[in-house]
Amino acid sequence: MADVHFDRIALIGIGLIGSSIARDVKGLGLAKDVVISTRSAETLRRAEELALGTSYVSSPADSVRDADLVIVSVPVGASEDVAKQMAPHLKPGAIVTDVGSTKASVIAQMQPHMPSNVHFIPGHPLAGTEKSGPDAGFAGLFRGRWCIFTPLPDTDPAALSRLKAFWEALGSRIDEMDPQHHDKVLAIVSHLPHIIAYNIVGTADDLEAVTQSEVIKYSASGFRDFTRLAASDPTMWRDVCLHNKDAILEMLARFSEDLAYLQRAIRWGEGDKLFDLFTRTRDVRRSIIQAGQDVDAPDFGRHALDTKT
Repeated sequence: MADVHFDRIALIGIGLIGSSIARDVKGLGLAKDVVISTRSAETLRRAEELALGTSYVSSPADSVRDADLVIVSVPVGASEDVAKQMAPHLKPGAIVTDVGSTKASVIAQMQPHMPSNVHFIPGHPLAGTEKSGPDAGFAGLFRGRWCIFTPLPDTDPAALSRLKAFWEALGSRIDEMDPQHHDKVLAIVSHLPHIIAYNIVGTADDLEAVTQSEVIKYSASGFRDFTRLAASDPTMWRDVCLHNKDAILEMLARFSEDLAYLQRAIRWGEGDKLFDLFTRTRDVRRSIIQAGQDVDAPDFGRHALDTKT
């Protein structure tokens, strides 16, 4: 069994994902020291108030000194800058990973700067909420969720095994993918739904025929669920769109074709086509529940009493 304990873990970025990792590491006793780094002095101060780590620094370079495990949790567009800053100061034998939602771009940005004596293993935990910042994190965020690794051809098996064991200790289920395949899969299961949500909420906001008060007043319907996705961190999703452009554009094209099919079916009153589509998509929802990725329970208030979901 690979050792999941580290003497020192450096967390670069302390938003939802980083702060959730910090809480789990602390609660499970997975590290002796946890060094937290973020550019924002206010965010760093808040992380210290929440006692998320054992030391707090603003520079990635300072955070990685003597760290056995480095986890980069920044918007994917900042990956290269972080890699450049920390590379000269990484400890030989350290494991460096990330949590970015796009993998080919992160690899292209970070790999050229990684010293040959460290283990760079790109990763992506498929967990999160629409909240952001150090207060948004909570213990157990990764429990039962997938963490996907996209190892490089020369990845050390022992280092990969240790990193997998660490994420398993946080409750994650583990899988591996080719970076390009990962980006295509995530384009349809994550990136496109967010883009659609941003777009439809923007459309509703632009409509002069429907006042904003009516949109808000009657949002206890499908629109409400779109607004949850559309409340996600703008910086993160701007970077996702720019750094997974090809896969997202491909999925948008396919979506547009399917939307045109739906338009024609509605225009021409083709009820059978509509019924078949809605039946097929309902089956997808049932499959997600059977896979343990959601629960089949009434949730008309969308966890109104639980802000951590």
